[in-house]
Amino acid sequence: MFDVQAGAHASPMPVPAPLIAVAHGSRDPRSARAVAAAVDGIRAARPDLDIRLCFLDLSAPSVDQAIDAIAAEGHSSAVVVPLLLGSAFHARVDLPALLAAGRRRHPGLDLVQADVLGDDPRLVSAVRDRIAQTGTALGDPEVGVVLAAVGSSSEAANELTMRIGPRLLAGTAWAGVEVCFATTGPGLPQAVSALRARGARSIVIAPWFLAPGLLTDRIGRSAEDCAPQSRHADVIGAHPLLAEVALDRYAAGVGRLAAARVELSA
Repeated sequence: MFDVQAGAHASPMPVPAPLIAVAHGSRDPRSARAVAAAVDGIRAARPDLDIRLCFLDLSAPSVDQAIDAIAAEGHSSAVVVPLLLGSAFHARVDLPALLAAGRRRHPGLDLVQADVLGDDPRLVSAVRDRIAQTGTALGDPEVGVVLAAVGSSSEAANELTMRIGPRLLAGTAWAGVEVCFATTGPGLPQAVSALRARGARSIVIAPWFLAPGLLTDRIGRSAEDCAPQSRHADVIGAHPLLAEVALDRYAAGVGRLAAARVELSA
């Protein structure tokens, strides 16, 4: 039987560390709305978690504001999950600097930066789902897909993005997948030309973006010129697989928090 006295004195369950989801930010309000919807999906998957959304730039609240709010509410730790598809300057320089400043402001607050979402296979599957939602059959050999990404000043980062193309093509009968970039080459016209040379008669443009914004609009305008009959898949957005990946990054961050505490107590 339940021991009322023992139950009354049982230790309360520990409160999970909050998850601070950090997005890029944009001047385009559609971007913040799409990211907020994606974070709502993470909350729905883990209603027990305190999940905060903040932005690196151009949108509010800021990372500093999120950290200060967490500290003001008495939390002793938090896991920061970058909602970023690449490990470039923002993930390697900007965000660590913001977290270091947060630790200086709040010495009792443990902040762990989790890995970026990156090119996780589940996000590649999410893009494939978005393509299918346009009415594109996975078994159609006349389909050519352009995977449109931001692009980076780092050739190594762009090369990693280029490798997503064959992974997106796997399991389909499409004529091919070509990767293009909004801010560097190759651009959309080159990708479309390459697909047509491989026999593609139907072009689908799939964004390797979490949210719409000025760059996805730029890609759309380019498509009006070089592929006016193309179909356009949605951004990854609030796809359920994004929530899975973000929560896995959070779980790994919690593990690092626990390991650091054990090391300090040893």
